[in-house]
Amino acid sequence: MPEPLHRSLGLTDDEAESIRQILGREPNHLELAMYAVMWSEHCSYKSSRVHLKRLPTEGEGVLVGPGENAGVVDVGDGIAAALRIESHNHPSAIEPYQGAATGAGGILRDIFTMGARPIALMDPLRFGSLDDARSRWIAEGVVSGISGYGNSVGVPTVGGETVFDETYADNPLVNVLCLGLLPKERLVLGQATGVGNLAVLLGSTTGRDGIGGVSVLASAGFGDEESDADKRPSVQVGDPFEEKRLIEACLELLDAGLVVGIQDLGGAGITCATSETASRGGMGMDVDVRAIPLREEGMEPFEIMTSESQERMLAIVEPGGLDQVLAICEKWEIRASVIGKVTDGGALRILDGWDGEVLAEVPAASLHDAAPLYHRPIAAPAGWSEADRRLAGPPMPESVDAGKELLDMLADTSWVSSQYDHQLFLNTVEGPAGDAAVLRLKHPATGADTGRALALTTDGNHRWCAVDPRRGTAMIVAESVLNLAVVGARPVAVVNCLNFGNPEHPEVMWQFSEAVDGMTEACLAFGLPVIGGNVSFYNESRGSDIDPTPVLGVLGVVDRLERRPPGTTLVAGHRLLLVGVTQPELSGSLWARNQGHRGGVLPALDTAVHAAVAGAVRTLVTGGLVSGAHDVSSGGLGLALAEMAVRSGVGVSVARIAGAAELFSESPSRAILAVAPEVLTNVENVLEHAGVPYARIGVAGGDRITVKDLLDLPLAEAVGVWRDRLPHALGEGTVQG
Repeated sequence: MPEPLHRSLGLTDDEAESIRQILGREPNHLELAMYAVMWSEHCSYKSSRVHLKRLPTEGEGVLVGPGENAGVVDVGDGIAAALRIESHNHPSAIEPYQGAATGAGGILRDIFTMGARPIALMDPLRFGSLDDARSRWIAEGVVSGISGYGNSVGVPTVGGETVFDETYADNPLVNVLCLGLLPKERLVLGQATGVGNLAVLLGSTTGRDGIGGVSVLASAGFGDEESDADKRPSVQVGDPFEEKRLIEACLELLDAGLVVGIQDLGGAGITCATSETASRGGMGMDVDVRAIPLREEGMEPFEIMTSESQERMLAIVEPGGLDQVLAICEKWEIRASVIGKVTDGGALRILDGWDGEVLAEVPAASLHDAAPLYHRPIAAPAGWSEADRRLAGPPMPESVDAGKELLDMLADTSWVSSQYDHQLFLNTVEGPAGDAAVLRLKHPATGADTGRALALTTDGNHRWCAVDPRRGTAMIVAESVLNLAVVGARPVAVVNCLNFGNPEHPEVMWQFSEAVDGMTEACLAFGLPVIGGNVSFYNESRGSDIDPTPVLGVLGVVDRLERRPPGTTLVAGHRLLLVGVTQPELSGSLWARNQGHRGGVLPALDTAVHAAVAGAVRTLVTGGLVSGAHDVSSGGLGLALAEMAVRSGVGVSVARIAGAAELFSESPSRAILAVAPEVLTNVENVLEHAGVPYARIGVAGGDRITVKDLLDLPLAEAVGVWRDRLPHALGEGTVQG
C-alpha cells in the first residue's frame, strides 16, 4: 500500500488532520505541499517556539525584534543597524560550495529586506576532525563558497570562528551573520497592506534547483553517501552578481518610497513570501503561477510555489508606482514581474491565470503562524545530577606533557580568513585576527564618519554545552561580552543560531531548553536584548546527534573611536597582567576534550563580577593604556598566551601558575593585558578602583614560551605548528568551487 501523500511530504497524520480542520475539506496536492514546507521545522519552529518565548527581546534602542527578517537597533546619529544570523548546515553537508554560498546570499537578503545596506559578514564554521578526508573536503568547499559569494557581491567577511571536532563529522555547521546599516527613516517591514496593491517578484527566475531546499533538508539528518547524493537537487544555486544588482535595485526602490512592504524568498520560496507578507498585514493575496518567470519547462505549480531558487525578492507596491518600479529594475537589469494582488479576507489563492482555475485556496495566516506547537518530551541525559549540575564521568586525567598538550591546541585559522576580502568599503578597523571585528560607523545616507564604531563577535562552545548546556550557554554570552570589551565596545544586542540534534530525542530537547534558559539568564544579567535568531534541528548523522552548539552574534558600540584596539599584541619588555580569578577546573575545556574527557562540572559564572571585569578592560582599552588585550576562553590561559606570542613573534615568560589545571582552565571573566612598565601603576589603579582582581604573571620578550615548572617551548616551533596546521591539511587555500 503506497504511503499517504502527506507523509511523503513530511507531515504527520495529526498535522494532516489539522489542515483538514482548517480548510473544512481535504487539501489538494498543491495545498499539502505548501503546508509541508511552511510547517516544516525550519520554517515554523514548531518544536522550539514554546521555549524561545522565554528569551528577553525588548530593550533600549530595539526597533525591530524577533519575527521579522532581521532585528534592528538604533545605534545613534539617526542610524539603525540590522542584524541577522542563519544556518545553512544541511545544504552545505550535501553540496559544500553552493550550500555555503547560498547561505551567504540568503543572509544578505534578510538584511537589505529591512532597508539596510549589508556592510559585513561573519562566518562561524564547524567541521569534523581534520583527520577525516570528507570533513576536509567539506571545509574547503564551504570556505570557497562563502569567499566566492561574499567577495563577488562586494560585502566583506570580517570575522567568525573555525572549529574542527569529531562531533561534526558528516554534519558541518555553516552559520553566517550579516550586519547592515540604514537611515532610521528607511526601515521597512515585510507586510502586505492595501487592497489592490501589487506583489512584484524581483530577481532571478524560478527553477527546480532548491525545491523544498532547507525546509526539507533541515528536517532530516544524514545517512549514507548514496542517500545524501539523492538530496543534491534540493540544494540551491547562487549567483552573487545577480544579488549585487538586486541589492542596489531594492535600496533605490526603498529610497524612492515605492515599496509598501518587502520580503526575501528564503525557506519555502514564493509560498513563504506571499503568505507571510499577507498574514503580517492582515490581508489575503491572489497569486498567478503563470506570471512567475521560470527557468525550466514543464514545472508543476507545487514546484513553482516551493522552489527556493536564489536571488529573489517580493515587493508590495501601489499600482500607480509600478512604472517607476519597473524602470528602476530595468536600470539595474533586474527582472520584475507582477505575480500577485493584495486582497481582503485573508485568503491566499493560487490561480492558473488571473481569470483561470483556483489551484489552491488557504488562509494565509494558517501557513504563517498556525503550525502546531510541540511540547516535546524532555529528559536529562544519563549521569546528570541537577543538584550539583554535574555530568558523571571518569576522573579527570593528569597532564603528562603540558608543552605538547599546548601545541596540540594551536592552529592559525587565517587560512580561512585569507580567502575573504575583509577590507571592502574601507571600514574595517579590526578584522578576522582579533577577538572581535571593529568597523567605522559611517552614516549610510551621507557616508559621514561619526567618529564611533561598531564591533561584532560570534562565539560558541559545544564542549561547555555538552557538559552543562545552561551554564555553558551563559558562559558563551559572557565570552562575547568580554570579546567586545577587549576592543573597547559595549554590547547592545544579541542574535542566536541554535544548532542542535534531533528534537524527537528527549535529551536533545532538554539540551535546547536548558540552553535557552542559560541565554535568558545571562542576557538579563547583562541587559542584552535578543533581537532575532535561528533554530537548526536535526543536526545528526548516522544516528548520532551533534553536541549542543548555540552560536551567538553580539553587536557592540565603540562610543569614541580614537585609536585602533590593541589586539592580541605583545611588545618585548611589557608586563603581563591576568585580570580576573582562575578557577582550577578543567571540565568542558579543550584540554579535557583532547584527553577524551567529557563529563564533570563547569566553572561558575558570576555575572556581576564578569560585568565589572568587562567594564574595567573596556576602560583601559579605550583609554589607550594597554598595548595588548586578549580574553581567556577556549584553551585557557595557556592557549591565550601562546596565541599572543605566535601572532606577535614575541616570547613570554610566565610564573605564578600552580599547575595544568590553572594553565588550561576555561573559567570565565578573565583577560590578559600587556602593559608598558611606565603605565603599569596607572593600569593597576583603574583595576583596583573597579574592584577587579588581577595578578602580575610575567613579561613579554625573548624567543621562548615558558611557564615556570610547566613548559618551555621554542617560539619558532610554536609558530610553525600554529602557521602550518590548517594550510597543510586543507590544501594551502587553492581549492576551487
